[in-house]
Amino acid sequence: MIALLKRLFSRRPAQVAPEPPKPKQEAKRRRIKAEILAWAARKEKVREEEPAKFETYEPFPGVVPEGEKAAAMAMDATPYDHINAVYSENHFPGYQYLSMLAQLPEYRKFATIPAEDMTREWIRLRSTGDDDKAERIKQLNDALERYKVRELFQQAAETEGFFGRAQIYIDVTTPNGARAMDDPGELESPLFRSDKKISKGSLKGFVLVEPVWTYPGAYNANNPLAQDYYRPSKWYVMGKTVHASRLLTFVRHPVPDLLKASYNFGGVSMTQMAQPYVNNWVRTRDSISDLVHSFSTSGVKTDLDEVLQGGDAAGFFDRMELFTRLRDNKGLMALNNETEDFFQFNTPLGTLDVLQSQSQEHMAMVAGIPLVKLLGVTPSGLNASSDGEIQVYYDGIRGAQEKMLGPNLRRVLDIIQLSEFGEIDEEITFEFEPLYGLDETEAATVRKTDAETGQLLIQSGAISPEEERARVAADPQSGYDSLEGDPDEDEEIDQGTNLAAVEGGE
Repeated sequence: MIALLKRLFSRRPAQVAPEPPKPKQEAKRRRIKAEILAWAARKEKVREEEPAKFETYEPFPGVVPEGEKAAAMAMDATPYDHINAVYSENHFPGYQYLSMLAQLPEYRKFATIPAEDMTREWIRLRSTGDDDKAERIKQLNDALERYKVRELFQQAAETEGFFGRAQIYIDVTTPNGARAMDDPGELESPLFRSDKKISKGSLKGFVLVEPVWTYPGAYNANNPLAQDYYRPSKWYVMGKTVHASRLLTFVRHPVPDLLKASYNFGGVSMTQMAQPYVNNWVRTRDSISDLVHSFSTSGVKTDLDEVLQGGDAAGFFDRMELFTRLRDNKGLMALNNETEDFFQFNTPLGTLDVLQSQSQEHMAMVAGIPLVKLLGVTPSGLNASSDGEIQVYYDGIRGAQEKMLGPNLRRVLDIIQLSEFGEIDEEITFEFEPLYGLDETEAATVRKTDAETGQLLIQSGAISPEEERARVAADPQSGYDSLEGDPDEDEEIDQGTNLAAVEGGE
């Protein structure tokens, strides 16, 4: 028995040959149908274009006379190949493109806000001599109003913000009474600020000219030591040749000499400088708008094997259309229990307002305009105030006034004086009014301090009451600027009037 059991347990199982490995099945080749790809397409392919390059500015037809166009274009000897080999991104976009951008509110604010602030408080004429020039100053102020100089300078500053350059034509008559614009020979001659050239009553007005209608004529491009280096001596204005002295040119942000011809001898406009920041803002704004519109993404997990292998896609489209029609809260959506499953992803919207506001606030940086003026955004927090930012902004505006408006305004005053008086009074000058004014409480405090200071000076004998009265009468903010004459003389006149009334029996 024992021997039988040993034989049974010691018997080895029969060796079974392993099955040969099954050959790997080839992966199914799934060919997606063309209609599926077309249905899934969301964006059109953007045709790749060559990068923009610096090149000679091409004037509009009719700006340069046909007989002089070749010579005018030949003045530009800028080595554009060397410039474009290094960098060719921020090229001059052209006046057509800048004109289209001027329609958008973001770009308009970059030009209109500084232009309005430059001319809002305007100027005050004054005399530096001892003689009384009140009558002449009044006549000059009336002439500035009559010729609308303030409005023209505001429009010129705004145009410069859009295009990088603006010009104002000085419309005068010739010594024989004809309009200079109708006399080609006179139009090409210099306009000297002299009574021999600008006679009394010869000024007819000023005309704003956009840069798209002008093109530079001859200019010195050979001698950097000369004062007229890269400064055109004449301009072509729609077929007319105009001497540069007959045009007031406004350029706030000039470009280097190598780029002046490419920019039509203008500067970099606020529109062009702000474009990258505005593009970022518009892209962020649109992205957030799209995200809010579809912040919840819903879908159905279904069997796409037949569709992806090139089978009939009609059923797939019908299923997607049914799902789209019933994907709101009021509809009923039915799913196949075996082959379909519903899912939904919700995008958090908690910080989108911060991202959008930051992108919008970045636009204020390039122009240096406070947020409260550009966007109407007031500072928040305890004792928050934007007075400091506004003061810094006004300092920049004051610098722009002196740089861009000041020289042209001095020429305008000289020309108006020649036309009004027949001479230039060197003692009459001007200064820009301060932009940052005091409120009523601050102004009252200043007046009180001035009055107390005047009283102390009178008591100490440093000044007389008459001198303090003259100071108060000369201060337009004192509230007593209408005072005239000496108070002692006024008292003597009143006493004499009363005595005459008594003697007359009244």
